[in-house]
Amino acid sequence: MIRDITIGQYYSGNSVIHRMDPRTKLAITFLYAISLFLCKDWIMILAATAFLCIYVAVSRVPITYICRGLKVIWMFILFTAIFSVFNGDGRVLWSWHRLRITDNSVMTTVLVVIRLVYLIIGSSVMTYTTRPMNLANGLESSLGFLKKIKVPVSDMAMMLMIALRFIPIFMEELDKIMKAQLSRGADFESGNIFKRIKSYVPVFVPLFVSAIRRATDLAQAMDARCFDGSEGRSRMNPLKYSGTDYVSYAIVLVYLGCMIVYRCVM
Repeated sequence: MIRDITIGQYYSGNSVIHRMDPRTKLAITFLYAISLFLCKDWIMILAATAFLCIYVAVSRVPITYICRGLKVIWMFILFTAIFSVFNGDGRVLWSWHRLRITDNSVMTTVLVVIRLVYLIIGSSVMTYTTRPMNLANGLESSLGFLKKIKVPVSDMAMMLMIALRFIPIFMEELDKIMKAQLSRGADFESGNIFKRIKSYVPVFVPLFVSAIRRATDLAQAMDARCFDGSEGRSRMNPLKYSGTDYVSYAIVLVYLGCMIVYRCVM
């Protein structure tokens, strides 16, 4: 399951979403997240579903690839659902001692899970279709106004880029370590949850050591090149909006506007 992690990894392609400016994709993801929190009934959920399906289809990222990333966080989604389903008023559907499930809590739980899954998918599509360097540059440009209040936006963007670049490296290292342990007779699939966690100790210890070693090598390489932050540095490929970006802004703003109007009217 750990090897199924795809969130944060770039999926090579040449779709309209891939060619879009990273600032546009950041804005789309942010505005879509706002629309998800506005959802209060099934009509709004249906609209959010349609928007997400179109977004995923245009990105040309296989749905199976996206679902692989969701497999890793199913425990978090399950915990969120359990925590939500036992909290709420309304007509009691099931009760046991102090625990009870109501019709309102079921509706709330379904909405919470849908929002969470859609938010993860939308954010994942952004990272699947944007190279780490471009995503960091887009984030730095989008949050440039925060530099006026001394927020280290450049350093934050650099940390994001390094983190995203390290994800595929760590996944490759993890795969090598797990194959080495399997060749020595390790078993990661059988047994209860505690036994499985214990079986991963010989994997995570060398992975952690490898992460420290790679981070040290990167720090020494950056120091040897006198890197002191990306503030004021020029870029080989400056960000530039295209006609597709303006059309995308218009579409997402119309979508969000319709969601807001419907929420206020209904």
